Amino acid sequence: MLFDRDGTLVRDVPYNGDPARVSLMPGAVETVRELRARGVKTGVVSNQSGIGRGLLTREQVASVNARVEELLGRFGTWQICPHHPDEGCECRKPKPGLVIAACAALDVDPSRTVVIGDIGADVDAARAAGARSVLVPTERTLREEVDRAPCTATDLVSALAVIR
Repeated sequence: MLFDRDGTLVRDVPYNGDPARVSLMPGAVETVRELRARGVKTGVVSNQSGIGRGLLTREQVASVNARVEELLGRFGTWQICPHHPDEGCECRKPKPGLVIAACAALDVDPSRTVVIGDIGADVDAARAAGARSVLVPTERTLREEVDRAPCTATDLVSALAVIR
């Protein structure tokens, strides 16, 4: 199981480099706890263009990620895209690079992987990598992203029920 970070596991604070501003999304603790109890490998795939834009350092992103792990426990892998959107890299979601890299790090086939995220780029990255996806919309999610998502859930906890 791969999670998007901002808007999925934690509340989206644009270009957050401050661990003190990290707050969990409803159901994050329960969802991650349940997956680990089932023995499911977990990872995080996250676009962090603030690095490429010069708004954040890699160290700030790492400190926010460390705070997420303090609150939720360790993840098997963290894959981030530090690039500016204009760089055309292969890792920035909606391209599949982060999902493929996370699957390789966890030693799982993408076809046996689910990506949970809050925007269409998460769904598209999963599809491009050959993984399944669950969209958990927030106020930031566009209506058309919800309409074209193959699977949606109202929150993280119900996302687990959808993929059983």
